[in-house]
Amino acid sequence: MSGLIVPPGQGRKLVTKAQEITFKVTEADGSVISTFEVVVPPGFDVGAHVHQHAQEFFYVLEGEIDLLAFEPVERTEGDWRDWKSPAGDGVVRAGPGSCMFVPPGCPHAFTNATDEPVRMLFQSHPSPDHERYFEEIAEIFSSGRSVDSGAVQRMRERYDISQITPLRYGSPA
Repeated sequence: MSGLIVPPGQGRKLVTKAQEITFKVTEADGSVISTFEVVVPPGFDVGAHVHQHAQEFFYVLEGEIDLLAFEPVERTEGDWRDWKSPAGDGVVRAGPGSCMFVPPGCPHAFTNATDEPVRMLFQSHPSPDHERYFEEIAEIFSSGRSVDSGAVQRMRERYDISQITPLRYGSPA
């Protein structure tokens, strides 16, 4: 049996107008956890969402990103950045070396509110759910035609993603 070594800059890359994802370790490699390197461009907001079965881990490698991982006192649909936990916690500006663990059922979100790209290590269990999700979303974004929001919603449901606030990308707010 052999392990896997993936040098810097290597791995299968998906580039969309919203994100850049490099597959590092996948189900095809024998892993039950999918591992990706993600470049989050300025202005990208994944939107608050929740997974009922999946768990995730994010580790900031470069840049600063706003993170949230808690059930808020009130789930507002427009913007998660004002959410507060019952303990009074709010959004955290996270720099290199910061990490976020998200257990199943925990609302979470991230946004790059800076003018520089952010690079993160991202792990998701179980594989290959996020692998397939990233492949399908890349197809939708690269198709060149308008995005069918109903089709995107149905795809997210297939991959255990319940969106609470909208996904956004563009210039930082």
